[in-house]
Amino acid sequence: MQKLYPDAQSALHGLLRDGMTIASGGFGLCGIPERLLDAIQESGVKNLTFASNNAGIDNEGIGKLLRTRQVAKMISSYVGENKEFERQFLSGELEVEFCPQGTLAERMRAGGAGIPGFYTKTGVGTTVAEGKEVKRFANRDGEEEDFILEHGIFADLAIVKAWKADETGNLVFRKTARNFNQPAATCGRVCVVEVEEIVKPGELDPDCIHLPGVFVQRMVLGAPYDKKIEFVTTREREAA
Repeated sequence: MQKLYPDAQSALHGLLRDGMTIASGGFGLCGIPERLLDAIQESGVKNLTFASNNAGIDNEGIGKLLRTRQVAKMISSYVGENKEFERQFLSGELEVEFCPQGTLAERMRAGGAGIPGFYTKTGVGTTVAEGKEVKRFANRDGEEEDFILEHGIFADLAIVKAWKADETGNLVFRKTARNFNQPAATCGRVCVVEVEEIVKPGELDPDCIHLPGVFVQRMVLGAPYDKKIEFVTTREREAA
């Protein structure tokens, strides 16, 4: 099966439609599938639901799609660095489902494993639990506690970024970029990956592969990349 496509637009051809749900990997601006996000923006599809740890920053990552009003709903954990996200949320233009970070990762992982729901202690007694089913289970000490039901995420499309891949789609993520890319990749009906380097089958150490190629349907070589930084901070130069 030929998985490598010449560019992001062709890799997404036939997959995009209005109103779909997309699981997007990355952590802040680290490991975000920026080539694929640009191609989604260019396609003009709208009323999208994104399941992503965050919404990028103003005009970077998913932030670009917020600017063009292509996103109708965000399922997110951390959204504090995006003023346009804040504006749309407060004005009622954007539906937001806030989800604790670990719960969001587990919801993606559960969807990828075909698990429709699970119970967790996280969020009990807070606004996170509003409208959710609550059941009592025995904890590790044998004492009964409340747990809330969270649903697995089943996305129409998963878009992720990897550091290295072989031609069969086996992936290696690099450091923080592994956050959310791995679970996001598994929960989409179709997974499209952009990667920094593609090698021949057998060149990757099998013990270092983070995601087997069985989860990957399409790939595109996205390099070279400019390293974007959310906040540039410097320390004062010490006196000589």
